[in-house]
Amino acid sequence: MADTQYKQRPFQKKKNDLEPYAGDRLIPHDLRLEQALLGCILLEGGSDTMAQCIQEKVRTECFYSAKHQMIFDAMTALYKESTPIDELILRDELNRTQKFEEIGGDAYLFEITGQISTTAHMPHYIERIKEYHLLRELIRFSNRTVEGVYENPGDVTAFIEEVEQSIYKISEDRISDSAQKIDKTVDGAMRLIYQMYENRGEITGTTTGFVDLDKMTTGWHPAEMIVVAARPSMGKTSMALNMVEGAIMPRTGTAAPTLMFSLEMPAEQLAVRLLCSRARVNMSKLREGFLPQEKQKDLVRAAQEVKAAPFFIDDSSGLTILEIRAKARRLSNQMPLGLVVVDYLQLVAGDNSIPREQQIADISRGMKGMAKELGIPVIVLAQLNRESEKEKRQPRMSDLRESGSIEQDADVVLLISKPREFDEQEDLASDAVARDLIIAKQRNGPVGTVPLMFTKNLTRFENYTPQPA
Repeated sequence: MADTQYKQRPFQKKKNDLEPYAGDRLIPHDLRLEQALLGCILLEGGSDTMAQCIQEKVRTECFYSAKHQMIFDAMTALYKESTPIDELILRDELNRTQKFEEIGGDAYLFEITGQISTTAHMPHYIERIKEYHLLRELIRFSNRTVEGVYENPGDVTAFIEEVEQSIYKISEDRISDSAQKIDKTVDGAMRLIYQMYENRGEITGTTTGFVDLDKMTTGWHPAEMIVVAARPSMGKTSMALNMVEGAIMPRTGTAAPTLMFSLEMPAEQLAVRLLCSRARVNMSKLREGFLPQEKQKDLVRAAQEVKAAPFFIDDSSGLTILEIRAKARRLSNQMPLGLVVVDYLQLVAGDNSIPREQQIADISRGMKGMAKELGIPVIVLAQLNRESEKEKRQPRMSDLRESGSIEQDADVVLLISKPREFDEQEDLASDAVARDLIIAKQRNGPVGTVPLMFTKNLTRFENYTPQPA
């Protein structure tokens, strides 16, 4: 396979379309690598290979050839619809978008499929194609920067800041974060904890972790999209972690392997909260440096339990719904996932070319599609708007922020609220406060209110009804 060089080369007459030059310099690319990657997708039918491409942030613009960009666009469209990808299906999709003849017809598709006979080297193709794309982006960025300097940039400080942001974005795009098993972050979480100390009904689905909620829902079931919504600082993430704890370390039954996408909080901070909640360690006292000997033992015991649990955290920021689905699908192919948690919906990156409400609607539909495709429950955290606070009432589904599609797509909608009758001063002063978990929607069960207690210093929701011994 020809390996296009990065270095400047003396001007020579262009021999073929594999060696385009800009003046006397070769534009970084390799068409054969691009053909090989597209061939891998066709060879394997598209599902897992496209998931790998999306997880590794391979985008249309990563391809140098306009033909390859059109082909990859068509493959992405088919993947979004969960349609298999082969030569005939791809041909139909290209015909539908009137791009088939433009890419070279059957002859070019046959040329692509003839490039490779195995997908074993696909990671190498992806790495090199992204590398070439990064170099082309650096060339474009450098040219724009030089032109900007000559065209009177105005405020030099602002211009330099813009340049710095642009170069940072180029560097950031080349990094592909992936899910990491919890044992890789628990050690870091324990280090943070010690730093704080030194510095002073029968359940048929996955258990929710709460007795009364389990009675009303019989647990979380395959293909369900569960929305947990609240105003800021009401404990959405704590609720999610309590539910994760119930799934991965149930009192009875088998643990459900769980993947959590944390778009807001780093993995180590999540692990700290999970460990302190599990060990019932007062985080306020921990920050002050007060940690009794028995609580240190409880933390060590909790760390051992959590490390052994089938829990994965992906704390990548700016993920799109396609990337989330691709990562979940790849992990599901490696082991039978039992639960996916996304914290939280409004932080998932959308298509900026469409209105925000439509972005949220697309993301919501993607979450429901992921639950159905993988056959597992998906818990999605979401923000509520200010209407319930303005009107001094308990929240309802119509308060879901930015899109009505969320309540339509969800199978279960849970709203965290303060009780109707509560004393504001007492609520602020007390460590353990009452909270209502309103089941505002449940397709296959009753609606109603589940009373809970929230222990602030443990960032933990507790059952009103005690757990069975």
